[in-house]
Amino acid sequence: MGALAQLGIFFALLLAGYLFGRRAESRHYREIREREDQLRHLLVLAERFPPEGMLRHQSQLVNGSVVISVDYFKTVVAGLRNLVGGNVSAYETLLDRARREAILRMQEQADSLGAQAVINMKFETARVSGNAAQGLGSVEVLAYGTALIPPGTAGSR
Repeated sequence: MGALAQLGIFFALLLAGYLFGRRAESRHYREIREREDQLRHLLVLAERFPPEGMLRHQSQLVNGSVVISVDYFKTVVAGLRNLVGGNVSAYETLLDRARREAILRMQEQADSLGAQAVINMKFETARVSGNAAQGLGSVEVLAYGTALIPPGTAGSR
């Protein structure tokens, strides 16, 4: 009876992790899309040098950082996938959300400075976990770049 109860608890946690994790992920993606639409006017470029028309702009380092944790369901699915090897697609949405959120936070900082663009945008990614043996835990993504601010408009927003 004890083993059957433990199995029932495992499946109940798995189902709860799936339902709540999926709902939270859907809500976060909806919020990300809305904020991306609001910030479309702010260019984000990987190029190291400013575009021709922005050579006289002021520059300032901007960044956005986020830590997103993985839900119980994805931890179990990834653990099963690790048994056979291959692509761990359960973590792909986690990383996609983290990258997009970090970029949005960087853009929001640049927008508050009155910037027209962010150039030389880069990412840093780190695993955040209390116990490495327990799997991924959380992921931190840092997006940073150089905000290009037109002369005379710094901090106007």
